[in-house]
Amino acid sequence: MTGRLSTQAVHAGEERPKLYGALTTPIVQTSTYTFEDTAEILEFMRQKATGDMPSRVDYGRYGNPTQSAVERKVAVLEGGDRALLFPSGMCAITTTLGALLSAGDHLVMVRDAYHRTREFATTFLTRWGIETTFVPVDDPDALASAIRPNTRLFFSETPTNPYLFVMDLSSMVETARAHGITTIIDSTFATPVNLRPLEHGVDLVIHSATKFLGGHNDLLAGTVVGSSRLLSQIEEARKVLGGVASPHDAYLLLRGLKTLELRVQRQNDNAQRIAMFLEGHKAVRSVYYPGLPSHPQHELARRQMAGFGGVVSFEIQGDGDRTSRLVDLLRVPYIGPTLGGVESIVEQPAALYSLDRAERQEAGLKDNLVRYAVGIEDPEDLISDLSQALDGIQS
Repeated sequence: MTGRLSTQAVHAGEERPKLYGALTTPIVQTSTYTFEDTAEILEFMRQKATGDMPSRVDYGRYGNPTQSAVERKVAVLEGGDRALLFPSGMCAITTTLGALLSAGDHLVMVRDAYHRTREFATTFLTRWGIETTFVPVDDPDALASAIRPNTRLFFSETPTNPYLFVMDLSSMVETARAHGITTIIDSTFATPVNLRPLEHGVDLVIHSATKFLGGHNDLLAGTVVGSSRLLSQIEEARKVLGGVASPHDAYLLLRGLKTLELRVQRQNDNAQRIAMFLEGHKAVRSVYYPGLPSHPQHELARRQMAGFGGVVSFEIQGDGDRTSRLVDLLRVPYIGPTLGGVESIVEQPAALYSLDRAERQEAGLKDNLVRYAVGIEDPEDLISDLSQALDGIQS
């Protein structure tokens, strides 16, 4: 499908005309696929044996037409050869790492990666004889110094959660290529609207499609995008491990992707305005948003990204209790742990991470930190609501 991003988001990956003349891609709700006769089975097996891409599948764990439409669309949006759909972002991450790493290998991961991703590395990968070194996302020298002869993968997020640090993709790719290391970027916070890591030389891009790609807080899904060579390895692991998204979730994701650019552009604009407002408020100690000149990697973000994203994190002047009051005083956003949907959602990350203060500090989560996942509401309403809540904690 040719065209710019918004046109691709609507049309790419979907058959035309569609089955039954439907405008939307149907939900193919089946667990198995039947054959007309034995000759059709033998032809199907011949295609598999010779390495040809079969024109069909025989069982739901190996594919589904609704799922395939999503995969084709995401591949086009990210500029990859192929994409694979999973039932969650974590399933995409764990299957990818499991497929590409073996006992005795070494992984380098940024310290600011999602805590469940880090937990997978420090528990399961360690159990399987795979070591992980954690490095700061903003220190290219530390990344280079962490390399060992058995280093196979670099894994980073950009922007990171919740402090929105930005990985220098060109520097990372240059270092990795010099040592034959595969690079993986979790680009959930950026989306292909704001950043296409494959264009910077990154090998694989992962999304928690639950977030911005789905956009409506009504599904769980994950995607991996990259070259056919790497995706074939990950697909074989998916067939064995069974991480298959349901046809209905695939349909919901397909629907959400059609408005991706419209939603993300509005969220970019809203987040920029909110970040600027917060930075000027006396009750706010610091604001973390790549679109602000005060952000330590603002210039890198300007060079690398087309937009700065729909999440703003900030610290207030005060302790954890005062921060909780602020969250409770907000009236427009819901309180919850996710992001990327049309509704604004706010959280105090420390409160949802652990009751143990030492564990929160070890994870780098300050008690006075707020993460505001901006929706598509009117920015004036969001700012007015923030203003009344910030004023309320000072009274």
